[in-house]
Amino acid sequence: MTTVQLHTATPATRTLLAGSIVAAPLFAVVSLTQAFTREGFDLLRHPISMLSTGDLGWLQIANFLVSGALTVAGAIGLRRVLRGTPGGTWAPRLILVNGVAMAAAGVFVMDPGDGFPAGTPLGQTGTMSWQGVMHMVAGSIAFTALIAACFVLGRHYSRAGRPGFAAASRLAGLIFAFGDGWAMSGGRAGSLTLCVGAITAMVWIAVVAADKRARS
Repeated sequence: MTTVQLHTATPATRTLLAGSIVAAPLFAVVSLTQAFTREGFDLLRHPISMLSTGDLGWLQIANFLVSGALTVAGAIGLRRVLRGTPGGTWAPRLILVNGVAMAAAGVFVMDPGDGFPAGTPLGQTGTMSWQGVMHMVAGSIAFTALIAACFVLGRHYSRAGRPGFAAASRLAGLIFAFGDGWAMSGGRAGSLTLCVGAITAMVWIAVVAADKRARS
């Protein structure tokens, strides 16, 4: 076990950490509220990103942009309190990449498809627009960075002698990796497993930020 000495958080740093604490519940509430209320949307076959399309698409676009900005703020706060600790360099960097890529996913909107928004033909579109391609690229970067951050934080907590937090961090990464892999392989209800995985990992980062805010 390695003794991990956190840096004392200034009021500004505590405010930055609050960004990560808020990002996950904000993203989850806004996304899931729309998922269960917007006409034609089916979480079993439509990815959350598709909520960015249609007349109310601006809500999810704003959700991506604001949640991404809050995640970036949280990453800066984590960099300050984790500086010099195991995982203290790469975990904040990966979370920063995740936040930037999340915001980019709001800028580049996913293509409509498979009956959503209401009135869109069923089935997959034949050709993806350039914006749709960029959205997929941004999403892939965001997912990879967040999964990696969970495992890096697992190492951080393991070295700090906190096995419960270490296991929870790795489990969050595994859940997200499985959900993403299942969705990418075309597995049944893949959009649901991806949503569950992404929100699980985001919530874990919020827990980490809250933990470091309380202990520094």
